[in-house]
Amino acid sequence: MSFRGDKFMSLTGGPSLAMTSDQLTVEARKLLDAGIHGICFSAYDEGQAPGDQLSEAQIRRKLEILKPHVGWVRTFSCTEGNEIIARVAHELGIKTLVGAWLGDDLAKNEDEIAGLIALCAEGVVDVAAVGNEVLYREDLESNQLLDYINRVKAQVQGVPVGYVDAYYEFTDYPAIADACDIILANCYPYWEGCSLEYSLMYMKQMYQEAKNAGRGQKRVIITETGWPSSGQSIGGAHASFENSLKYFINSSQWSNESGIEMFYFSSFDESWKVEKEGDVGAAWGLWDKNEKLKF
Repeated sequence: MSFRGDKFMSLTGGPSLAMTSDQLTVEARKLLDAGIHGICFSAYDEGQAPGDQLSEAQIRRKLEILKPHVGWVRTFSCTEGNEIIARVAHELGIKTLVGAWLGDDLAKNEDEIAGLIALCAEGVVDVAAVGNEVLYREDLESNQLLDYINRVKAQVQGVPVGYVDAYYEFTDYPAIADACDIILANCYPYWEGCSLEYSLMYMKQMYQEAKNAGRGQKRVIITETGWPSSGQSIGGAHASFENSLKYFINSSQWSNESGIEMFYFSSFDESWKVEKEGDVGAAWGLWDKNEKLKF
């Protein structure tokens, strides 16, 4: 999630894809079966939430579902069983973008940083992410975040190290962009109220801003983008199953055709997100909460 009022834009327009619902379903399935670059992965079962311990069995079960469709998975934490994900993914031949979750609990941050460094040493991390939307949430000051990034870079060899946040934060905090080996940008037209019809155009602008923040010299990965299949509307952005299919098709085709590294958000619906994001929080998965593909 990366909603911010001063970035809000609400655009309107005609249909972006002249397809029937059945045609959308067929096209989306074709793209997924052909394989997408990556997907954001959370292994919580229904009734679980961050703070609960994950088991290897549930992680393996869910990764086996994703394996035929993705080349990469992105994780968000290196504690409470989340550290198992990178090991199992590599065993299954899936590459990993592994994140350490940072917040305002400094003791937990130390556990996360230690876990990330350990996984890098094991050789199961392909890209390391030191924090996710920390600046957006205002959990840490930028100098604190910079210290964490530099600490990981000093102790990790052969793995690019970056930080994940909304694309515009790298413009607002150039020292963070400069410290990163790689720019890891979340790009959500939905959260900025952009209508589906203009969403791909807007995401391209977001991607270019992230490229500019890296002075055109750094690799940029879109670490999150997606569209909810149900829930509340935000400005011109309407959550619906049909719009979620259209966005998946548009963004995936662009990623494939332009060679853009993109992690789609998300793998499975997660009910625990309703508390912070409302009903739309539980509707971002390509698979539902019962691990059934939606299309």
